[in-house]
Amino acid sequence: MSKKLRIFILLISLSLSGFAQEKLSLQQAITIALQNNYDIKISKNQIDIAKNNANIGNAGMLPNLTGSYTNGGSIQNTRQTPATGPDRVITGAKSTNNSYGADLNWTIFDGFSMFANYDRLKELQKQGELNARLTILTTVADVITAYYDVVRQQQLVIAADSAMDVSVLRANIAKTKLQLGRGSKLDVLSAQVDYNTDTSSYLQAKNTLQVARVRLNQLMVRDISTSFSVENKIEVDKGISFSKMAELAGQQNPNVQNAFINQRIAALNLKSIRGARYPSVSLNSGYSRANSTSPTGFNQKFAANGFTYGVTASINLFNGFLQRQQERNAKIEIDNSAITLNKTKLDVNAQLLTAYENYNTYLDLIKLEQRNVDIAKENLDITLAKYRLGSIAPLELREAQRNAIDAQNRFIEMQYQAKIAETTLKTISGSIDLLN
Repeated sequence: MSKKLRIFILLISLSLSGFAQEKLSLQQAITIALQNNYDIKISKNQIDIAKNNANIGNAGMLPNLTGSYTNGGSIQNTRQTPATGPDRVITGAKSTNNSYGADLNWTIFDGFSMFANYDRLKELQKQGELNARLTILTTVADVITAYYDVVRQQQLVIAADSAMDVSVLRANIAKTKLQLGRGSKLDVLSAQVDYNTDTSSYLQAKNTLQVARVRLNQLMVRDISTSFSVENKIEVDKGISFSKMAELAGQQNPNVQNAFINQRIAALNLKSIRGARYPSVSLNSGYSRANSTSPTGFNQKFAANGFTYGVTASINLFNGFLQRQQERNAKIEIDNSAITLNKTKLDVNAQLLTAYENYNTYLDLIKLEQRNVDIAKENLDITLAKYRLGSIAPLELREAQRNAIDAQNRFIEMQYQAKIAETTLKTISGSIDLLN
C-alpha cells in the first residue's frame, strides 16, 4: 500500500472519529467550568461565611443571655462543742444545694465601636464577593486560554498533516523519476528522511493537542479523558480601545476595588479603637432560684428566688498609653491602605498598557504573517511545479516547504497570542464576558 493511500485512510478515519466526538464551543466550556470548578465553589462558600458573619449580633449590638444550673451536696461527719452541755456528734450529715437562673447583659453604648464593627463586617462581606468575582474572572480567562490552546494545537496538527502530504508527493515524484531513469536513489532516500521527519512532527503535534485537551477538561472539572473537538478558528476582537479599557479597569478591576475596601476597613478600625475613649454603658438583669439543706447549720433548710437588675458604666482612665499607641498604629494603617491603593492602580495601569501594546503588536503580526502564508504557499506551488519538471534540486523544494510550514505555524501562533492579549485586557478591566 502506498504511503499516500495510507495517509488518505488515516485522514478518513480521523474524520469519522471526529463525528463521534463532542463538539465543544467556548460558551459551553465556560458554562461547565462555572458550574464545576472547585475554586469557584470554594469562593462561593467563603461568600456564605462572610454573609453569616455580617450581622448585628456579631458586631456586639445584641444582649447576652446566659442560663445556669447547679446541683450538688456533701456528706460530712461533724462534732460540735457548745459552751455548755455535751458535744453534739453527727455522722454522715448530708447537705444539698440546688440553684438555677438566667443572667442578661446588654451593652447599649461602647463609644460607637459596635457600629464601626458592623460596618467593617459589611465591608468584609463585599470583599468576599469581590474575591469570588476575581476567582470567576480568573477561571474564565484560564478556560478561554486553554480552549484556544486546543484550537491552536488542532490547527498545528492540520498544518503538520499538510506538510506530510507534500512530503508524500515529493517521495512519489522521486520514485517515479528513478523508475524513468531521470532521478537518483539519493533523492528517494532524502525524500523518505524528510517524510519521516514530518511524520515525527505530526505525531508530536497530536500529542501536544491531547495534552491541551486534558488541561481544558481539568479546568472544566470533568473526566480528563473525555474526547472532544473544538472550533477550527481563532476570532480576535479587533476593536478594543485602551481608553475604554482603562476606564473600566478603574471601576471594575477586583484588585482596585479590594484596595478601596481595605482603605474603608482601615478607617473603620480607627473608629472602633477610638470608641474606647468613651464610657461603656451596660444593662444587666437576672433571675435566680436557690434551695439548700444543711443538718449541721443554723438553718437546716434555705430557699430563695428573685430578680436582680442594674446599670454598669465604665471608662478607661489610663491603660499605660496603649490607647494612644493603638490609635497611632491605626492611622498608619490608613496611610498604608492609601499607598496600597495608589500602587494597585499603578500596577493595574501598567499591566493594562503592556497587554494593550502586546495586543496591537500581535494584530499587526497577524496581518504580516497572513501575507507571509500566502507568499510561502505560492512559492511552494511554483517550486513544486518546477520540481515535477526536474528544473530544481530537492533541497530547494524542501526549503520552500519549510518556509511554508514556518509561515503557517507563525500565523497560528500570532492569532493565539493576540487572543491571549485580548483576554488579558478584558480580565484586567473586569469586562470579560462570562457567557462569551
